[in-house]
Amino acid sequence: MSQKGNKETLSLVFVYSKDFMERVIRNLINDPCFCQSCGLYCESCKYNVYSFVKNVRAAIQLPNPADLPDFIDNPEEYMPKKLPKADICLASGLHKDLLLELPNQLKKAGIKALIAPIEDWVEVPLGVRKQVEAKCNELGLECAFPKPFCTLEPEKDKLTIARFIEETKVGRPMLEITLAMVDKKEVIECAVVRRSAPCGSTWYIAHKLAGVSTKKEELYDAIAKAHHSYPCTATMNTGPETKEPILHIGGFTIREEVEKAIEKERARNKKENRS
Repeated sequence: MSQKGNKETLSLVFVYSKDFMERVIRNLINDPCFCQSCGLYCESCKYNVYSFVKNVRAAIQLPNPADLPDFIDNPEEYMPKKLPKADICLASGLHKDLLLELPNQLKKAGIKALIAPIEDWVEVPLGVRKQVEAKCNELGLECAFPKPFCTLEPEKDKLTIARFIEETKVGRPMLEITLAMVDKKEVIECAVVRRSAPCGSTWYIAHKLAGVSTKKEELYDAIAKAHHSYPCTATMNTGPETKEPILHIGGFTIREEVEKAIEKERARNKKENRS
């Protein structure tokens, strides 16, 4: 990523225990071996388009929660001896007591913000999230807990996190779609990714939308098949806040964004036809 004016490169630290965050890292650095969903039909739609490998200061894997005691009296003993100074820490899959300790460690390292995506309700119960959020507020750290990661959107009072979304182009998906008439049927001609889900699934879904009818039943079916084929890393565990599996929330999110892009293109075409 090139610097703009005197702005320093956005720096990232990853602290995680399970493999979900590795998918996010591999998407952000655009690992050419990462996305294998299209197999022999790969068109390299995302490769050589971006890479944030120079933004990563560290990727630190902590012990799996299953290998740790249920309750940890001295969580700092399991934390990294030293975290590098950075703008944002992205954390996932941590033992609850380690997640609760993390804000203290971030403050010591001079890290400004924490993004802790929730891909599984069991990993980050509501009570734990509220405690971590309270600790971050107390320490002056920005924080976000998107459920799942692909629902993350910028907020006016969280400038560092907003900058992460803007510069890496990940968070809640954003697409541009062009439409065409084929045999008197409206179909998607092309779908361009403007912002991807952090796991990279939006690129695959956009690729699979070409030629798909905009008729709701056919469109929903195509989106669902692509979303499950990538596959989404969120779980089917039902959460107490929405009463909906996180996997379904991810599916609803990309479906809403595809429909939004279609309506925007229809409005643009209508305006051009009037002029």
